[in-house]
Amino acid sequence: MEDTALSRSSGSRKRQREPDSGDSDQSLSLEDNLTFSDTMVALRIMRAQFPHIEKVSIQPFVLQSQLYSSVKDRTQVDRELESLKREKALRVFKLNTGQDDHAIMLIDDYLSQRMEEKKQDDLPVFEWFKTHVISSKLDPSIGHDELCSLLSLGGKVKEEHVSLLINAGLLTRQLIDPNMYWFAIPNVGPVLKGLSQGRKELLSLLNRRKFKEMMMATLEKKRLRLSPLDMRFHLRDLIGSGHLRTVEAPSGLIVKVAKD
Repeated sequence: MEDTALSRSSGSRKRQREPDSGDSDQSLSLEDNLTFSDTMVALRIMRAQFPHIEKVSIQPFVLQSQLYSSVKDRTQVDRELESLKREKALRVFKLNTGQDDHAIMLIDDYLSQRMEEKKQDDLPVFEWFKTHVISSKLDPSIGHDELCSLLSLGGKVKEEHVSLLINAGLLTRQLIDPNMYWFAIPNVGPVLKGLSQGRKELLSLLNRRKFKEMMMATLEKKRLRLSPLDMRFHLRDLIGSGHLRTVEAPSGLIVKVAKD
């Protein structure tokens, strides 16, 4: 956001060499760890900070809105995401939250999640999907005919193969056009429910305050009842989406509800 100082980004460069040092990153306050020099630095550090969610097997992902909160220039974020997507370093997913939400997952995380499903790896369609579809189709969506054409590079495709991919959580049908699919993150359902509920809970918390604001250092320590995601995850999201904004004060950063 415009109100957020970018002077802290210089410290992020040092952490770029150790992007997966989750323990040290977890101990940093959001106020001292809010902005970064470029998209990949932000992506790797926020990946390391992805909250552990009990009983849900899911690889870390970062919301596009969170990147917008962490790199001042949104055009730079969009440009660098497009470049990283072409380099096949990551995948972008359209989320089924009822809003224009997109998640970014590093390609290594995405592929490793599939390999954990040993039973599925025994079925050839999953190898066809990994080898011929994921490697060549970079967009968040794919049509039925194109999907079958790419899968057929691995073997004879049947409708039941597509059903297997849907049931595994790798694809979801688009409601508007049933012949189009979104690429999906397996096991993401409970996380998306928590994302929507946590957004409402955090906004409600701030709206009940007299001036609809709170010190970030205080707010970050609070726990949300309705979301398995932590406060830092939600703050980055709502700042980046424009629902919240930050203001510099002598005592530290203030988080305010953005005016309509």
